[in-house]
Amino acid sequence: MSDPLQRPSAEEARERRLFEIRHEAEKKGRVEAIGIRPQGAPFPVASPETGYYGVPLLKEPPWTWQIPPYFFLGGAAGSAAMIGLAARWVGGDARLARDCRYLAAAGAAGSAGLLIADLGRPMRFLNMLRIVKPQSPMSVGAWTLAVFGTFSVAAAFAETLNRSLNSVPIQMIGNVSETISALAGLPFSNYTGVLIGASVIPLWNQNAATLPIHFGMSGLNSAVSILELMGNENPALNTLGMGGSAVECLEGLNVELSKNPAMEPLRCGRSGWLTRIGGVLSGPVPLALRVAAAFVNQRRSCQLRRIAAASSVAGSMLTRFAWVHAGHVSAQDWRTPLGIAPTQGRAGQPKEMPIRCSDPTAEPPMRVEGVPL
Repeated sequence: MSDPLQRPSAEEARERRLFEIRHEAEKKGRVEAIGIRPQGAPFPVASPETGYYGVPLLKEPPWTWQIPPYFFLGGAAGSAAMIGLAARWVGGDARLARDCRYLAAAGAAGSAGLLIADLGRPMRFLNMLRIVKPQSPMSVGAWTLAVFGTFSVAAAFAETLNRSLNSVPIQMIGNVSETISALAGLPFSNYTGVLIGASVIPLWNQNAATLPIHFGMSGLNSAVSILELMGNENPALNTLGMGGSAVECLEGLNVELSKNPAMEPLRCGRSGWLTRIGGVLSGPVPLALRVAAAFVNQRRSCQLRRIAAASSVAGSMLTRFAWVHAGHVSAQDWRTPLGIAPTQGRAGQPKEMPIRCSDPTAEPPMRVEGVPL
């Protein structure tokens, strides 16, 4: 227990004053103190219609333009590492496995450069690696990037050395590095969806369950497309591209048919146009072209697949810019945070539930320093 002669701390003083105000409110039915909204005063009241003095309740993400390309490169690089491992040990396609190593290494290096550019100084990225926080998507993502980048570059370097030296030890080092890179590539390809879904931005938070799948499939689509543009014609790539484009089509339908007010930035304004254009280029267009490529001759099939690949790459990049821009728009809208609140549904999924906001013409509940009595 604290010494009664000791001067109370600021926190204790605030708690004691709050208790006195509550006691006065219970006894008299009103509170007369500085900062209390007098009964019948024409002060604005926070509501979905008026907001809180016209000021957004949330801060916009402080990210620079480097973040959407970082999301794009990370998804493509992580998926390429997994494709390369499967191509080497299951498909027996040495050229595809080699190109996957190079794509994974280039994507990891580009991702690290973009992230450091956004942070401002390389030391800030190193500071993120001082500790590991499993509960923090940002900490897990930084460590995943470090592990993935290290072994992806090692695998690509071993591939280059082995082509001239043909050494068994170098080949073993390359294979081990490739395996670790693929294991780290799985979370690296979609952790960005977890990262933004864990934020308080309404649009991102309300889609926390689907964003990792959406970003993961978009990254897979990008990796397949880049590998095809590099000259790989393995039929398995076309099948993977069909799957990724099909999931993108389902995501587009989810956006268009959703009645969640938080989804409005994906359908309205500049962010809405970016979302729709990116969704069409990465979903229906490449899916139709890839299906058509399966029923024509080889020459025509290669042409259709290249067009589909170029469309998928452009659509995937636009999708990343659209989601980030829509997040900024969502943070500026005060109606969504005041009008809905997430609760848990029966299946454990987020569910919107309307809040009974006070009528602007009615008397608001008594508040002291933002704390309801």
